Amino acid sequence: MFAATILTLFPEMFPGPLGLSLAGDALSRGLWSCQTSDIRTQGVGRHRAVDDTPAGGGPGMVMRADVLAACLDAALDPGDARPRLLMSPRGKPLTRDMAREWADGPGLVILCARFEGVDERVIAARNLTEVSIGDYILSGGEIAALAVLDACVRLIPGVMGKAQSAAQESFESGLLEYPHYTRPREWEGRTIPEILLSGDHARIAQWRHEQAVRITQERRPDLAPDKR
Repeated sequence: MFAATILTLFPEMFPGPLGLSLAGDALSRGLWSCQTSDIRTQGVGRHRAVDDTPAGGGPGMVMRADVLAACLDAALDPGDARPRLLMSPRGKPLTRDMAREWADGPGLVILCARFEGVDERVIAARNLTEVSIGDYILSGGEIAALAVLDACVRLIPGVMGKAQSAAQESFESGLLEYPHYTRPREWEGRTIPEILLSGDHARIAQWRHEQAVRITQERRPDLAPDKR
């Protein structure tokens, strides 16, 4: 079973939207699990401080290495082989391949940072892999962690109704997904392409591939250079 452990200052944010729809149904059926660990419980002093001023000066606060390490050590067994992620804007960009690899594994441990970031020493000492969901800044790692988990959970066998649904999505074949249509046949003067109503599955498959190539070239020319 895919097991997620989230280290956060806001455990009430989980499972959040992942407790609904397909992910929520899968959670209730035991296809995956979601546990949280409150970083504040390992805080220092009477006020359970989890951060301090940055060494060398500068704005903001930095999450302490000793606090984060204590939280990780308390939440995990010594032999826990799950990847340990730190949600970070300087991390490796999340990809479909990464999500599929993790979905096929035992689960994830995700540290959600706040403030200016975390003490660099804990990243090395606890073997954390920094992962980003885009070139922008969020208030904390929780929303990014939810995105990572959603990308993984939907790929777990039994979560989606049809395995073929995942196989035909954007990025799965190196291309963005082809356009979709459904009833009514005509809407506001716009009609469904006739080829999709032809019943000729070979021609439909070819059309869909051509559309996927066209959209990829227009919107993401960095993808699938061999398909151009």
